[in-house]
Amino acid sequence: MARIRFDQVTKRYGGVVAVDRLDLEIRDKEFLVLLGPSGCGKSTTLNMIAGLEDLSDGDLYFDDEIVNVMPPHRRDVAMVFQSYALYPHKSVRDNIAFGLKMRRLPADEIAARVGEAAERLEIAHLLDRRPHQLSGGQRQRVALGRAMVRRPAVFLMDEPLSNLDAALRITMRAEIKQLHRTMGTTFVYVTHDQAEALTLADRIVVMKDGVVQQIGTPDEIYERPRNLFVASFLGNPPINLIEGRLNRDGGGLGFQRDGATIRLSSRVAAGIAAHADRPITLGIRPEDVQDRAVQADDCVVTGAVKSVLPVGSDQYLGIAFADRELFFRIGKNFRHGLGETVTLALDPARLHWFDPATAAALEP
Repeated sequence: MARIRFDQVTKRYGGVVAVDRLDLEIRDKEFLVLLGPSGCGKSTTLNMIAGLEDLSDGDLYFDDEIVNVMPPHRRDVAMVFQSYALYPHKSVRDNIAFGLKMRRLPADEIAARVGEAAERLEIAHLLDRRPHQLSGGQRQRVALGRAMVRRPAVFLMDEPLSNLDAALRITMRAEIKQLHRTMGTTFVYVTHDQAEALTLADRIVVMKDGVVQQIGTPDEIYERPRNLFVASFLGNPPINLIEGRLNRDGGGLGFQRDGATIRLSSRVAAGIAAHADRPITLGIRPEDVQDRAVQADDCVVTGAVKSVLPVGSDQYLGIAFADRELFFRIGKNFRHGLGETVTLALDPARLHWFDPATAAALEP
């Protein structure tokens, strides 16, 4: 078992609150990702699990045992750092085996564990090399191997892929996900990279300024963001957020900003009508456009083309809306030129509405 629970945990550094009254349960064998910008408290949270940071208030439980003052070496956790933290003068074999030697395991068991980890991570041919003779991806595998051989109840990873190039990060994400599946161990992973979070996590904890903003599966976080921060932090390109008003438009409603209007379908208008005639923020993700001809009762945005940016199989289209440029991801067959007026049908089920005063999501 490796269930971790934070009960009203706070961490202060002098007058600075790094983590504020954290309530969180990490389930046994799940892959939980702590996601947020620099300074949001995610690494501090990870370090409190590892025992590298003391709690200022609250209680931390492993299963049903309070571990507030338990030293790191008794917590049965293994940590993989952003810097890899390999011993430069030791071979790959000795780096992986170091923790086991410190625990005075028998030599034959150490050799068996190191060999098993090296085979699984495909670095068996590198065991006699030094870290300076390895690529970034190979060093990362060595750091993973050193954690694996301890057979911990909890794996802690602090931005382990941030030093790798983009292509290698994708490969290593897949390897870490597979490692989690085969080991059946609780993983807690810290990152500021939304793609890593969405790819790896069973659940994501989005943090800002030491406070949890939302906890949910990747789909829940992306499709139903609880507030403007969560909506804007996930998505590439980012979500289009437009402040305006819902105004009566004939028999229906339109979203308006500085004289420009997004026409709403009758079904969408009925769902959001309670918020008419007041300020509101509309969120539209770039991919949420309908790839078909506009129909009579569609949600529709119209504007002049300001930019067309090809990105391989798709292209990003920027259109003018009031004083804003809205970006949409469309097929590569779109053939309108700069300055031409286009009309796009929006996916009515995927519009997001927020209260600009509280930043909270509004439920249609």
